Parts: sequence; structure tokens; C-alpha cells
Amino acid sequence: MAAALWVFGYGSLIWHPGFPVAERAVARLEGWHRSFCMRSIHHRGTVEAPGLVLALDRAAGAFCDGVAFRVPPGAEEATIAALRERELISSAYVEEWVTLTLADGRVEQALAYVIDPDHVQYCGGLALEEQAQIIAQATGGRGPNRDYLWSTAAHLAELGIADADLDWLAARVRAIVQMTEG
Repeated sequence: MAAALWVFGYGSLIWHPGFPVAERAVARLEGWHRSFCMRSIHHRGTVEAPGLVLALDRAAGAFCDGVAFRVPPGAEEATIAALRERELISSAYVEEWVTLTLADGRVEQALAYVIDPDHVQYCGGLALEEQAQIIAQATGGRGPNRDYLWSTAAHLAELGIADADLDWLAARVRAIVQMTEG
């Protein structure tokens, strides 16, 4: 019997996987952290005014808590094709097999989309205030950058997943929007 296909969600996949799901579980990925380190020129920004989207950025000693999705048998090929169409739009993400520890202790191999630090859209190391200013202003093909941030932060909170940087950014972007839009 072939091993099940698992996919790791750490951003919008958490709240909008876009593929059939047989099982979902909170999971931890060691050696990576969730970061607004990718300039978005399609979904949450434009070439002229890039937004920021989350990516997994490799970092020693770091970890990222997210959601592992098990794909139903028979849906693997279509799921991978859909994910590649969605995630590999500009080649800033790289498809990688990672080892996850699920909340119940199981260890699974999963497909994840991680940032290519050599890609032109990589922007790791931006200060949180700079991130907030960009996210508050940018809009792309899938809508305002701030909606992406707020939805991700809300879904992480619902799952009981703490992310202090995302929480700070969500609050700061709300304050910027209130100041600029009244």
C-alpha cells in the first residue's frame, strides 16, 4: 500500500486548502519558521506595488506550527497538480518534502512549499513595522493583502496556534487601516 499524501499548510492553505481533505491535524515542522518573506506580485500585490505573503523560511532552531492535511486515496495526482498551479505561479516557492510531527505524536512526510532564498521575490529580514506598512496598502488578484493576514491570524487563533509576530502584525495593520481610512 502506498503511503498517504500529506500536505503542510502554514498560511492560506489552513483556511482554504483547495483540495479534498480526508484528515486534518495540527502539526509542527522543525527547522523552519512562518514569515512574510515573499513579495507578492500576483495574489496579494502587483509588480508595481508588491504585497507580502507567508512562506516557510529555513532557520536553525526554529519551528512552525500549522495544519497537516491528508489527501484521500485517489486524489493525490489532482491535488499535487492543483497545488503546483496555485503555489508555483512565480517559482519563488520550492516544493519540498518535510517531516512533520502531528499533535497526536505521529510523524509523517508531507509536501510543503518553502521559499527559495535566492529568488528575486525573497525579502527575509524586513522589520515588522515595514511589513505592516506594506500589508496595509497592497492589493492583488485575490484581494487586499490585509485580508490574507487577518484571515491567517484568525484561523491560527481558532486552532490554538500561537504566532506572536502574526498577532502583532494583525493588530498593527488594523491600526494603520483605521488611521488611513478613518
